[in-house]
Amino acid sequence: MLNMSLMMEYLQELQKNNNREWFQSHKELRKEAEAEFEELLQELMERIACFDPSIIGFSPKELTFKQVRDTRFSKDKTPYLPAFRAHISAKGKLPVPVGYYIHLMPDNQSFLGGGLFADMFKDATAMMREAIAKNRMNLLQS
Repeated sequence: MLNMSLMMEYLQELQKNNNREWFQSHKELRKEAEAEFEELLQELMERIACFDPSIIGFSPKELTFKQVRDTRFSKDKTPYLPAFRAHISAKGKLPVPVGYYIHLMPDNQSFLGGGLFADMFKDATAMMREAIAKNRMNLLQS
């Protein structure tokens, strides 16, 4: 049975104690919460696969983003993002092609989405142009 409250409690505590000492001293809790997120992700993937079989073949762990943040160029120097995130697509968690995105975060900041993050538009445009060029005859016959 999926334990959403465990995931949210862990994320709330991480949000309050966003430091390396707390993160490392709560490894067991983190692992339990990560396992719950992977279970949720597996259920979501099974439902998506009913109408989009292109996503089959990945494990939840392969689609999940790390909580460690790159703070080198950020004003926010907190080391961890208090969220569980994953991107599900035919290419795994790669941003192109578009896919399905899940973002669990405390304080009603969770969401599901699809599409592209703005930084990926250039790559997506190039991929779409390439696909159209390769399949132009099929498109013209449609």
